[in-house]
Parts: sequence; C-alpha cells; structure tokens
Amino acid sequence: MNDVKIIVKYRQVVKKTGKTETYNTEELESLNKYLDKMYAETEDTVFLAVKINFLLGLRVGELVALKWEDCKEQSHLHVVREEVRNQETNLYDVVEHTKTNRDRYVILVPKAVAILEKIPKQGSYIFMRNGERITARQIAYVLEKFAERQGMTTKSTHKMRKAYASNLNANGVPLDCIREMLGHSTLSITLGYIYNPLTESETYNLITKAL
Repeated sequence: MNDVKIIVKYRQVVKKTGKTETYNTEELESLNKYLDKMYAETEDTVFLAVKINFLLGLRVGELVALKWEDCKEQSHLHVVREEVRNQETNLYDVVEHTKTNRDRYVILVPKAVAILEKIPKQGSYIFMRNGERITARQIAYVLEKFAERQGMTTKSTHKMRKAYASNLNANGVPLDCIREMLGHSTLSITLGYIYNPLTESETYNLITKAL
C-alpha cells in the first residue's frame, strides 16, 4: 500500500443543471412543434398528453390516470389517482390515490383547457388510444422518439415536472404555490425541482437587465 498514491482529494461529482434536468425554452418550442405535427398526422392523444403536462406538472402516473370527472371545474384539475406497477403481476393498474396519498387541485390555464377541448371523449379516462387507457410507458416513448429525431439525449418524463416548476419559478410564481401544484409536503423538496429553464442568451439578457 506504500506504493499507492492518491492524487485526487475528492470525488468529482457531476452536478445537475438546467441543461440536463429541464427542457429549455428552445427545446420546449421544438418539442411542441413536433407534438403538434404528430397529432395532426395521427390524431393520437398521446401527443396531447405530453404537451399538456408541461402546463400541469403532474407525475406521469397521475397524468395517464386522469378522468373527465377530474376536470369538471373550468379553472382547476382534481388529481386523485395514479398508475402503479403491480408487484405480483408486473402489470400496471390505476389506484384511487396519489403517491403521497393526498389529492390536490392543479390550476388549469387557458392553454391547457384548449388542449382538453381537442380531445374526443372515448371513455372515462381522458387519454385513450383504440379504446384503451394510454400508459406511462407510451408517454415516455414519445419523448424518446423526439430525442432520437433531434439527436439529443432522452429526457425522462419526470423532467416534465422539473420544467414546469422551473418555468413557474422563472416567471415569478411564489415557491409555496409551486409546492402546492407539485403536491410536495415541504419547500425543500420543491427546490430540488427548480433549475434554470432559459437559454444562454435569455439568461444573459436577464442578468444584463438586472444589473
């Protein structure tokens, strides 16, 4: 062991940044164009599901478990259930509770309402395909295909929530309101979802204006 030399004082940790954890302004614009194009060609509501979640910030399991009865109010969406994997069968089921076992209301902005109005009512669930409920895996597949076409690394479905939180924060929405929308119990959890969602030029202009 006397011949072993330690030349690094600490382990190099790759820190998470807005580039890896969210969709920045340009990426989100490009993704929305892709989703609009694919929906126009296929009328598959999976593309609208991805599009609307950047306006809702739901866990993907909550997104695919939404029912029409959850949006009776024009201004709020009631989040009460989620998709989970059955440990015994390895199949995915919908349970009548969320990850935190608490329901919550998420604000429905006009853009989100406009997307919901495009979706035909084919069953009790909002997002359906060929008479079947769309699954979380199908949502992830859309993001994978987009990344493949763009030649970029796939960003997980969870990063839609981070993009939602980061955009709200960047536009001055109070942290406690963001916490409520995400369904977090503490602000410290919410802070772990907030990154810089702006492009380098937008960040430069913002800092220049501030100083």
